[in-house]
Amino acid sequence: MKFNRVWLVWLVIAALLLISFIPVRIAVTFRQVPTPQAIFVLGGDFARTRFAGKFWLSRRDLDIWVSDFPQYLDEHQRILRKFGVLPSQLHLDGAATDTVTNFTTLVDDFVADNLHHVYLITSDYHMRRARVIASVVFGSRGVVVTPVAVVSGRDEDESLVRVLRDFGRCLLWIVSGRSGASLNPRLD
Repeated sequence: MKFNRVWLVWLVIAALLLISFIPVRIAVTFRQVPTPQAIFVLGGDFARTRFAGKFWLSRRDLDIWVSDFPQYLDEHQRILRKFGVLPSQLHLDGAATDTVTNFTTLVDDFVADNLHHVYLITSDYHMRRARVIASVVFGSRGVVVTPVAVVSGRDEDESLVRVLRDFGRCLLWIVSGRSGASLNPRLD
């Protein structure tokens, strides 16, 4: 029993050391890149996409990145094209299976495209969880977000249990490169 406690203490210390560099990296990135360079929309609600299109109208120089299930990408494209977003400015990613993988599947693309600061567009009730995930996943790679919430009409934010669960999944992703999405019983 004593071995298990010692192992747990070392695991917690290792996790804390592992994530302790993230706030420093976030602060440095905000200082180096104070203005967002792109718009990142989390799928799951086409109201977010319509909002992003309106938001883009005053920021036409920015590309828009959308992460959602593959079967919804055509609709996102159709909505954003109505606002005048050019095909060259639209990046659609259908690799994600949930909110954590919205971030993990695109973070390396953002870094490769030298995007270190993005607007994060999602629903107001979803923003707390999305910001936690962004802080860990994006922050670990030197990408920061400026949140822009879409009013949803919901009264409550997502539960703290979901936030903590996804925080743990983000730590797993940093350590192993896997988010645990394959454990989701709703996926085929």
